[in-house]
Amino acid sequence: MAHSSRDTAEGAGWGNAQLGTYKGLMPARVEKLSWLDPRTLWPARNGVLASWFGDPTGRTRGRWVEQRVAAGAPADAVVRRTDSDHFSFMVIGDTGEGDDPQYAVVPGFLKASQGTDFAVLASDVIYPVGSTEDYGTKFFRPYRDYPAPIYAIPGNHDWYEDLQGFMRVFCEAPPLTPQARPRPLTRAWFRSLLWHSPGAADEQRLAEARALRSAPSQQAAQPGPYWAIDAGPVRIIGIDTGLLGTIDAEQGRWLREVSRGERPKILVTGSPLYVDGEHHPCAIEGGGTVDAIVRDPEHHYVAAIGGDIHNYQRYPVQVDGGRTIQYVVAGGGGAFMHATHTVPRVSVADVTEEEFRCYPLRGDSLAFYSRLYGRRLRMPRFFTLTEAEATAVIAERLGIPPTRTQGEPVRLTRRIRVVASLLGAGRRPGRNTHFRLPVRKTYTQLFSPGSATYSPPFFKCFLRLDVTPSAVHLRCHSATGTLDHEIDPPVEDEVTIPLS
Repeated sequence: MAHSSRDTAEGAGWGNAQLGTYKGLMPARVEKLSWLDPRTLWPARNGVLASWFGDPTGRTRGRWVEQRVAAGAPADAVVRRTDSDHFSFMVIGDTGEGDDPQYAVVPGFLKASQGTDFAVLASDVIYPVGSTEDYGTKFFRPYRDYPAPIYAIPGNHDWYEDLQGFMRVFCEAPPLTPQARPRPLTRAWFRSLLWHSPGAADEQRLAEARALRSAPSQQAAQPGPYWAIDAGPVRIIGIDTGLLGTIDAEQGRWLREVSRGERPKILVTGSPLYVDGEHHPCAIEGGGTVDAIVRDPEHHYVAAIGGDIHNYQRYPVQVDGGRTIQYVVAGGGGAFMHATHTVPRVSVADVTEEEFRCYPLRGDSLAFYSRLYGRRLRMPRFFTLTEAEATAVIAERLGIPPTRTQGEPVRLTRRIRVVASLLGAGRRPGRNTHFRLPVRKTYTQLFSPGSATYSPPFFKCFLRLDVTPSAVHLRCHSATGTLDHEIDPPVEDEVTIPLS
């Protein structure tokens, strides 16, 4: 088994390892997506408009669901598979920027997924706006050699064109009938003046893309943007959290209904319920939260997996009845890497640093961002930290032992401590914080790693879940872009989840 980042720096992808073969999978011309480019930001404006003038996604989602039911999709949105009591599936989140980091995941994903029955894409299938035109290079091409069906839940980026591309690809849905313009001077009317709407799809281009995943074994019958899959002994429930990370009342009623019964359940959501040391229960229109449904002992949830945040995190939370629910963040499937070094010392829902897991390790995240800022600000001698320096300063700031065993002791200088503070490294609760550069998730951030990280290590990840009648074994595999990790994808974290 390959060394992981918890074992050695080489296991994290640092050093002079041979570049992987992933570039041979990529198209000849790759669009370099930058979140600093107004041409990227302007089409992605619908999230801001929804927060200012009201969120229309619940109404639009309802129209999509009605259309699919009228076309023959099951009204309960349940996919009833015929898998045995022993089966396996993959989860990969936030995949589709279509560049080196996304394609670097593919060889290891194909290796680790051998023998699995299906895969689930958890949030943000296509960046920047979920356009039908982008599915060829950002979905069909990278996963053309995965032989099993792929189901998906949309993220906020898939909603930036009213979910049209997502529904066309995963649900075989034609475009919705245009609606009448809102009454003048209403909030909806002001929103409509600037709303980004999808254009007509290039049918020939889409047909050529579909041909890349046209084998009968690769086809999936997905009823809509949210669904449940009965597979073996478990029910996997995927919800659609739209533009703003909430769900509408109708989807809330459906979620309560499909959550009933003693069958063990796994939630897949576009908005993680625990992330960055915080609890985000996910509001339901009209009252209640998604997490309240997950925690209800009568619903028998064993895990809740969320995309949206581009890294891996795991929180084993004890709930009523002595049960433990594994809350997982799994959005590291291809899009730019969100920092983990900004996560403070964890103390949430009785989960402490001893139980918390993340990938990349905080020290590796800090070293990665120090190189990024050093290049962008043209101050590499000041900003760049070695992985050993970054690991040591994170341990000091959080008051924890170094996650990875170090060689020679590191002398922490003032420069190292200042860089860690500037880049937002987490601290112990109650400690003073200083000025931090904006490295948390925001698309107005000063510097995004998007379009700046075209060489390893990429710190991407995906999950494999092996299900038996008694347990689910969850593994987080890493993908760094190096050849050795393509051949044998390291296991960064694993946990066995009882189903009884």
